[in-house]
Amino acid sequence: MCGIAGICHLSGSHEISLDAIRQMTEVVKHRGPDETGIYLADRIAMGHARLSIIDLSSGSQPIHNEDATLWIVYNGEVFNYKELRKKLTDKGHKFYTTSDTEVIIHLYEEYREDMLKMLNGQFAFAIWDTNKEELFIARDRVGIRPLHFTVHNGMLIFASEIKSIFTIKEIPREIDPAAMEQIFTFWTTLPGFTAFKGIHELKPGHFLKVSKGEIQTHRYWDIPLASSTDHVKWSTDQISEHVSELLLDAVRMRLRADVPVGSYLSGGLDSSGITAMIVRNFDNDVKTFGIRFHEKEFDEGIHQREMVEYLNAKHSEMHATNDKIGNSLPAVVWHAEKPLLRTSPIPLYLLSQLVRDSGLKVVLTGEGADEIFGGYNIFREAKIRRFLARFPDSEKRLGLIAQLYPYIFSDRRLKSSMQAFFAKGLNEAQGPLFSHLIRWKNTSRIKTFFSEDMKQRTQETDVFRQVAESIPAGLKESDYLAKAQYLEMSIFMSNYLLSSQGDRVAMANSVEIRLPYLDPNIMEFMAKVPARWKILGLTEKHLLKKVFTPILPRTIVERKKHPYRAPIVKSLLCSSAFDYSAEMLSDTAVTRAGIFDL
Repeated sequence: MCGIAGICHLSGSHEISLDAIRQMTEVVKHRGPDETGIYLADRIAMGHARLSIIDLSSGSQPIHNEDATLWIVYNGEVFNYKELRKKLTDKGHKFYTTSDTEVIIHLYEEYREDMLKMLNGQFAFAIWDTNKEELFIARDRVGIRPLHFTVHNGMLIFASEIKSIFTIKEIPREIDPAAMEQIFTFWTTLPGFTAFKGIHELKPGHFLKVSKGEIQTHRYWDIPLASSTDHVKWSTDQISEHVSELLLDAVRMRLRADVPVGSYLSGGLDSSGITAMIVRNFDNDVKTFGIRFHEKEFDEGIHQREMVEYLNAKHSEMHATNDKIGNSLPAVVWHAEKPLLRTSPIPLYLLSQLVRDSGLKVVLTGEGADEIFGGYNIFREAKIRRFLARFPDSEKRLGLIAQLYPYIFSDRRLKSSMQAFFAKGLNEAQGPLFSHLIRWKNTSRIKTFFSEDMKQRTQETDVFRQVAESIPAGLKESDYLAKAQYLEMSIFMSNYLLSSQGDRVAMANSVEIRLPYLDPNIMEFMAKVPARWKILGLTEKHLLKKVFTPILPRTIVERKKHPYRAPIVKSLLCSSAFDYSAEMLSDTAVTRAGIFDL
């Protein structure tokens, strides 16, 4: 994994400062500490900070094609690069490295933007065509790798991280009120937005082209949807067998590297299943890594130990104490570049430190399984609330919701209020936003604490309309679960989970995460699986449990889902972090920020 940066004049020949592109590249060197490289021409400068994983000896970037008319800087991995390389070799292309980067440049030479549909990977890259004087920038399907850009003084300026763009002092640094409206509704910005005015994030599944002074963006892929007529008619045994084959292939490809590859192991179904597949089929000596908490409500240590003994894994634990979490908050905020509404990214930042200190650069993780296979409570909520909409007088009303949240409904004082909460919006049960709307409106209550100035600047912003206008036409015809999955993946997963809690905290320590569950072949097949097999009754991830039953202990397969969370109050107000928290929450700091009222 790497960091990239670039400056491109939209038209005409202009000199670009070598120092400017050096500074942009240097500030993201945590993403690629092994070496740096720069391409500099009349209209374009591109920088690259490399984390060497494939082709350690000859994969230095920027990389070019045979006649040096195409140049690329690239952040990511294309896992099917060996198969694509053979296809290109058969067509007569010549290679001077064994890297996946060079495969991309030749694919672009052969197929132009159509090549994006051939890539199975996680990537963000920029290609400069010296003949056409065109810049081509693209990002992977679901946004595992970041790519930001802005337009300033006739230049397109792009980089893996915003801090790289801000090394150019003339670029304004201003919080975007529209982004604040989104963040305090959805917990994150909507696709394409960042917290900073004028700084954009290239949307997942999109490419951008600069040609003849114009900038155009296009979508090449979207989260797959399938109508009921396109659903597979297979038995659950046939479906689970096929999923197992797809997942095994996804794991196999994501183990491709010229360095050792480890695995995160939380003790939950998702990471345990991936690790078991690695041990049973590819590497029985794999190193595993897990987070431990002192507080029982957060800790999964007993299940980690069970899996470590079951797999005989070489396991390392990171103990996320309240002091460690509190002390690491400033660093995580700097790396995340987004407002954080919880402390969950911090233990993952600490875990990636442990991975790096153990001598590894790459780990497989379980992210994406809940989104693809139906693992979140918000999905089961939608199913129950649709039932309540059809049978509003059902005596099962309270009991069904209580099955999801027994720890809340055990408090008698909350029963009636929670029942009323989940009954909201039942008249919109067929709408595309039904599954998430009550959560979003509940989060929006935070905005009552906005300063008068912020309220004034956001009063014209209708975030729900923004979402409604962005969803594809086919979503309206999809089943309840597909609608909920689309919203969860396109908003929260891509813009928060894979960013602040994924790429950013891992790459802060020069660690690359790889996510088998987000393999496009798995995503596209699971879109064709009926909702009833993903959530059987109220049993989440029914098919994934079926896949892993033969290779995992029964206690792991059948255990109740344990949502990943981290301590908040005890961490941010612990003695070692108190001074920082007090300073950030002081009257002076709050007034200076101008977002919230005192």
